Order: sequence, then C-alpha cells, then structure tokens
Amino acid sequence: MANAASGMAVHDDCKLRFLELKAKRTHRFVVFKIEEKQKQVVVEKIGEPTQSYEDFAACLPENECRYAVYDFDFVTAENCQKSRIFFIAWSPDTARVRSKMIYASSKDRFKRELDGIQVELQATDPTEMGLDVIKSRAN
Repeated sequence: MANAASGMAVHDDCKLRFLELKAKRTHRFVVFKIEEKQKQVVVEKIGEPTQSYEDFAACLPENECRYAVYDFDFVTAENCQKSRIFFIAWSPDTARVRSKMIYASSKDRFKRELDGIQVELQATDPTEMGLDVIKSRAN
C-alpha cells in the first residue's frame, strides 16, 4: 500500500516492531529508514530495553534522515512511574535535499501506521532532541 504523495510503502515489520515496543515493551527504541529503491519504510535498528537515550541518539546518522520511536520512562512530580512514546523525525541540515523532501512528504502517513504515538518531535540537530527536550515534552 503506497502513499499517494510520496509513493512510500510501509514494511509490515515496522508496525510489528512498534507494537512490540508499545505493548510488550521488548524494545527501548526503533529506528526506521526509507529504502528509496524499494520505495518503502523499513526497520533499521532496534534498541534493547536496557539501552539508554544516549545509545538511541548515537544510532541516528549525522548526515541522513530517519524516523524513530523512543519509549521514554520517567517519574512524575507525584512520584508515579510513567512512559511516553515519542516519534522523532530526524532531518539533519546536512542531509541531501531530496532525502529531506521524501522524509517530510512521507512522515504523516507513516506516523498514522504507528497507532499509539504520544509526542512528536522534529529535529534537525542533536540539541533539538536532547534529553532535556524529551523530559520537558513528556509531562
């Protein structure tokens, strides 16, 4: 099922891994990439539940766009353990223009495939998705 705007399909594995992250909590994060030749979004990397936010951030390439979901655990001011699922559209300034356009035009449809995203972030450099930003958006 391709996206009419950008022609990108979403590989079933993307939805499966997201459901595992959301329901079973078997992953801390999932990084997705667009395979331009196959015209589809695929899973690039999966993070173990024990991996940190720094491990996740290190997985995003410096000069290429990616989509990612991150399961952020935190404790509220009332001392309640909570979690928020973040969708991060990583589009560094140094990425190719064509790549940025493809990721931008495919984002909304891809996000709709992942039911249960609670917070969305758009980041063009690491400071826009730092742990401080994640913490402030989680509440």
